[in-house]
Order: sequence, then C-alpha cells, then structure tokens
Amino acid sequence: MNIRRRSLSTMIAILFFALILEANASAQKSVRGSQTTISLGLVSEINQKEIENHFRPFADYVGRRLSYDTARVLIAPTALQLAKLLEEKKVDFYMESPYPTYVINKQGAAVLLLRRWKNGMAEYHSLIITKNGGKISALKDLRGNLIAFEDPGSTSGYFLPKVFLLNKRFKLTERSRPGAQVAANEIGYIFAGSDRKVVDSVISQQTAAGAISDDDYSHLDGKQRAEITILAQTEPFPRHLVSTRKDLDPKVKDRLKEVLLSMNQDNEGRKILQQTDNTTKFDLLPGGEEMVRRKLQELFRPR
Repeated sequence: MNIRRRSLSTMIAILFFALILEANASAQKSVRGSQTTISLGLVSEINQKEIENHFRPFADYVGRRLSYDTARVLIAPTALQLAKLLEEKKVDFYMESPYPTYVINKQGAAVLLLRRWKNGMAEYHSLIITKNGGKISALKDLRGNLIAFEDPGSTSGYFLPKVFLLNKRFKLTERSRPGAQVAANEIGYIFAGSDRKVVDSVISQQTAAGAISDDDYSHLDGKQRAEITILAQTEPFPRHLVSTRKDLDPKVKDRLKEVLLSMNQDNEGRKILQQTDNTTKFDLLPGGEEMVRRKLQELFRPR
C-alpha cells in the first residue's frame, strides 16, 4: 500500500514538473512569437567577417537569454543599408554611435532603446585643441584660420565641435586642403581623416586648431600632450546607442531591454561585455528616449 502511495506521489510530482516545463516553454514562445532567430545588426564597410566573429558571442548570449533557437550578426556596409535590413525584418536590433543611429532611425526603421558604455564610457565630448605657445589663445582667434576635423561621419570629430562653434555665432566654410585661404570673418575647416592626423596637423601647425574626443586625448602620449593646449570642450553626448526595429514585438523588445540591462550582473555576461569592445554595461537613455532623439535631431539636422 505504501509503495503504491509513493508511486502515485512520484507520478503526481513528475506530472506537476512537466506542466511547469510546458508552461515555461509556452511563455518563452509567447515572448519571441513565431521567430526562431534574433539578429544583431552592425555597420562596417571593411573587415565584415572579423566583426561578425567578434560580436557573435554577444549575439549568442542575448539569443539564449531570449530563448531563441539561433542568433545572427549581420553587417551592412552603410547606415542606409542597415535601415533597409531593419525594414525587411532581417535585423531586430543594432548598436551604433550617434551619427549612424540618427541616419538609420530617421528613415523610420528603428527606435532608441538603451545607452551602451562602450570602452567603459557612457558619454564623451569633443575638445578643440591648438598648438601650445602658438598664435591661437582663444576661440575668437580662429577667425581667418583653419581647423582640422576628423571625417564627415564623426560625431566627436566633426558634428559636436562644428555645432558648438556655430552656436557661438562663428561662420564655418569647408576648404579642400591645408594652407587654403580663409576669409577674415570665417573659420575654414578641412578633414584630416583620423584623430591622429588631426593632432599631427595641429602640432605641425598645418592648421591653427583641431577637434578630437576626450577619449582620443586620453590616449595621447606625454610628449603630444605637452605640445597642445585645450581651447574649449563641448557638452557631453552619449557614446554609443542601442536601437530596435520599430515593429519589433513589444514583448521581445521589453525582454531584450531586461537582458541587456542585467548583462553586467552575471559572470558570463560581464566576461562577454568585456570582450565586446570593453563594454561596461547598458543603461537607460539619459532623460528618456524622446530627449535623446531630440538631441540627435538638433545635433545632426542640416544647417
């Protein structure tokens, strides 16, 4: 009799456990819907295979936490092509710096989700630098001279310092090369191509000033720092952002947000974050989605 009772109890326990597993499976399926794959999108014209491999552990981690069967990393050569992949539902979420984020989300393909602490930085700002002991001692001295920006797509090396100067009522005009003539009431600017070349152009006095991020400045050696001085710095701006496609299932979007926000709280997540460009964590957008979206629009709108 006791044996039968124990057997019945065991069967009930097994049945109860099976029901729990089935309920969990159903809940997981309801979150992800009919999708079996979660896709991370990135933008790069070069080294696409290396970038895909670099971000695969991150995508796999997110996929497992969301109970997807597989995870993919898709690399688009341009921001507009990534926007197309989002529209076609081939990419579910992506991570990018402010300017590509603005270009992609402006197409109506995606919406902001979180901020990413890339390289341990939540925010960064631009520094306008000049040759130490040179002829430039204040921003007003830049009139009639050239400033070197990094490239047309750089947030910290172009947009932030340019808008900063425009807001101070300076007139800026693009020039094609160092040594080009600049009107006395204008500041001319050229694109150096990299932060290193910006610094070189300032030290060699090919340009009167240059613009780099505070992160770039922190990586200069002692000799380089001794040769330059900081004229001004811009307000801080989010370093990196996470967005999701606009029509992503709200349940998936909410769960993705939870997974990313808690990723730095477990050992595996922290390890993968560190391997992924020394990411510290993800956190909420400062001031909320609408405020960051407005900042992007203000910073990058045509002028």
